[in-house]
Amino acid sequence: MSRSIIKFVRISPTKTRLIAKQIQGMNAEFALATLEFTPNRGAKYIANAISSAVANGGFEPEEVIITSCRVDAGPVLKRFRPRARGTASKIRKPTSHIMVEVSKPTKKEA
Repeated sequence: MSRSIIKFVRISPTKTRLIAKQIQGMNAEFALATLEFTPNRGAKYIANAISSAVANGGFEPEEVIITSCRVDAGPVLKRFRPRARGTASKIRKPTSHIMVEVSKPTKKEA
């Protein structure tokens, strides 16, 4: 089993979790091919995390499966936009922590 963590990615965790749920349990090679054509900004970061986790374990992408793909919320950057009559409205810029674990499939999973 090997793991990769990418922290403080400037993307909403809610949007990124949608992709993370789809690829959980997939073969790493198939997941990378799927993410390449996914029209979502978070797909690029998850693909980087998968590639990193595979390299950390010294595996080949075709021989491992994604056992866990988790997206947690990081700190929120708060900004203000000037509005009418001297007021201001808040702008929230969320960050994410992406964690991916890959491992070789056991007899049960194969």
